[in-house]
Amino acid sequence: MAFYGGPVPTEVRTTDYHTAGEPFRIVLDGVPHIPGATVRERREAAAATEDVDRVRRMLCHEPRGHADMYGCFLVPPDDDGAALGVLFWHKDGYSTACGHGTIALGAWAVESGRVEAPADGVVDVRMDVPSGRVVARVRVVDGVVQDVGFRNVPARVVARRIRAGDVEVDVAWGGALYAFVPAARLGLRVVPDDLPALIAAGRAIKAALDGTEVSRHPEDDRLSGIYGTVVHEDAGGPLDQRNVAIFADGEVDRSPTGSATSARTALLADDGVLADGQVWRNASIVGTRFEARVLGQAADGVLTEVTGTAFRTGEHRFLLDPRDPLGTGFVLR
Repeated sequence: MAFYGGPVPTEVRTTDYHTAGEPFRIVLDGVPHIPGATVRERREAAAATEDVDRVRRMLCHEPRGHADMYGCFLVPPDDDGAALGVLFWHKDGYSTACGHGTIALGAWAVESGRVEAPADGVVDVRMDVPSGRVVARVRVVDGVVQDVGFRNVPARVVARRIRAGDVEVDVAWGGALYAFVPAARLGLRVVPDDLPALIAAGRAIKAALDGTEVSRHPEDDRLSGIYGTVVHEDAGGPLDQRNVAIFADGEVDRSPTGSATSARTALLADDGVLADGQVWRNASIVGTRFEARVLGQAADGVLTEVTGTAFRTGEHRFLLDPRDPLGTGFVLR
C-alpha cells in the first residue's frame, strides 16, 4: 500500500493519560517483538534493539513528543501472577520504575476492560516492572475509576547526609535510586520561576553521585544508578510537602513522582515523623498532589502506598514516513 506515492510508514497506536499532570503514553500496537524471559531481560533487549528503540525515540522526541515525555511498552509478565509486564521509557532510555505510570496503567487496565472490575469496589492490577512486582489498587464508584493506589516494591533508606558536590543529600530507594535535598539547602524554592536552577542543581547532584557506592544496587547491577534528584520543602509541615524530581538527563516530573514519593515515605518513617498507616501529602511543582502512607514492614524496607488520579487525554495513531528527513525526531532542550 502506498503512502503519498512512497513507502509504507511506521504506524504506532497509543492511548495517552496524565497522572497529576505528568504525561504517560501507553503503546498498544506497532512495537517489534522484544525478546527475553523476564521484564528485566526485555528492558535490556529493548535498549539494544534498534527497531524497538526507534519507536521510543519516535514517540518521545519532537515533533511527536517533547523533552519531558514518558510512556511504556506493554510486554508479557514474568508469570501468571501479574496482569501485564511493563517497560517504562523516557527521552533518555528505559527506567527501572515509574509510580505515576503505574497509576495511569491501573486506570487504563480497568477503563479499557483489560482487567475486570466491580462497579463499586476495589480491584488490584498486578504488574511486573524492571524493579519487581507492583500493584495498582483501583477504586471504582458507579463504574467510574476514582483513584489508584500504587503499592510499590519495598522502599528503603540507602544513605544519610552524604556529600554530592557542594551539598549534603539523602539517598533512598523506591524502585529507583533518588537523591533528596531540601530546597533551602540550595537557596531555591520548589516553584516554576526557579525551574532552570532546579534542573541545573538536580543534574549536578546526580552527576556527583554517579559511580559512587550509593548509586549501586546491592543485588542487581541492572537497577544501579541515581535515577533522579528530588528537591523538597515543607508546604505546611513535615506531613505536607512539595517537591520536584529532576530525573534522567534534566527531565522534570510534573507530578509529585510516585516512586520518589515512595522513597520519601521511607525517609519520613526513618525520621520518626510518619507512623504506619499515617497519611502524608506530597505536592508537585504545578500544585497537583499524591497521598502516601506506610502499609507495613518488609525484610528489605517499608511497604508503601502512593495514591493519585489519572485521566485519559487522547487516542493516537502516529506515523513515521520513511521519506521524512527528521526521522524519529529531535530534542531541542
